[in-house]
Amino acid sequence: MRIALGGTGAFATKHLEGIANIDDAEVVSVFGRTADRTEAYATEHGISHWATSLDDVLERDDVEAVILATPTQMHAAQAIACLEAGKHVEVEIPLADSLADAQAVVAAQERTGLVAMAGHTRRFNPSHQWVHNKIQAGEFNIQQMDVQTFFFRRTNSNAKGEPRSWTDHLLWHHAAHTVDLFSYQVGEPIVAANVLEGPHHPELGIAMDMSIQMKTSGGSLLTLSLSFNNDGPFGTFFRYIGDTGTYLARYDDLITGRDEVIDVSNVAVSMNGIELQDREFIAAIGEGREPNSSVQQVLSCYQALHDLEQQLES
Repeated sequence: MRIALGGTGAFATKHLEGIANIDDAEVVSVFGRTADRTEAYATEHGISHWATSLDDVLERDDVEAVILATPTQMHAAQAIACLEAGKHVEVEIPLADSLADAQAVVAAQERTGLVAMAGHTRRFNPSHQWVHNKIQAGEFNIQQMDVQTFFFRRTNSNAKGEPRSWTDHLLWHHAAHTVDLFSYQVGEPIVAANVLEGPHHPELGIAMDMSIQMKTSGGSLLTLSLSFNNDGPFGTFFRYIGDTGTYLARYDDLITGRDEVIDVSNVAVSMNGIELQDREFIAAIGEGREPNSSVQQVLSCYQALHDLEQQLES
């Protein structure tokens, strides 16, 4: 599978590291915003072709699929361009920063019949897969998910602390991870939701703190707290409170409510959620099937985010 990579930031590198572990998959091209940085990135990672334009990449016959780890505001338009050029596409989270754009990507996938997948990595982390398997087996039912997503971010910077050209968003990016995971794990539609936000940053123009509450048709609750004001520890911490136990997940680690470590090393072929996500993308293309985290499957998440945004605007 010959893949082009969009972006030269922290998550582009995570995808490169994941693909390096996948047989019969190779990144043959990378495109970025500036020539100097993109050329240096291609040289550093041994990528034979680089460009500053997606169009240059899509014209190449040796590119079968594209992974987009580009700025959020570009995701939808770039995903549609890839599909219309006959390339399968995986879009890093979020798929879009509006419901209309997310719907447009879904429509493009349905027109072309190609594989289109969103990078909702939490579906693939072994810790969350372990919980999902337990739910599917009828051994655990979620009563409440209590989730904290905490960062300290006062400038436009990526996960490595490097400057970037676009502004992140608590609702359309970070909440998307948890809202999708909640409905995926519970397997029920969200029937009630509420959101509150704190003051907007005077320069970034975004809310720095947010609180979200949700309820599914079966009564499961989500309580989600998000902040760019938290001075460590960083990341997202998930507490699954259920009828037969309590589990705490952080990325690929899982413990019980009594601090007992759960071995999730045998849940999948890797402990790397990004790698597992990329494996699913490549496998779906090869097998001609819909992937887990397809753009259709995650559309309900963006509907929920849209509804929350409407609350904030009103």
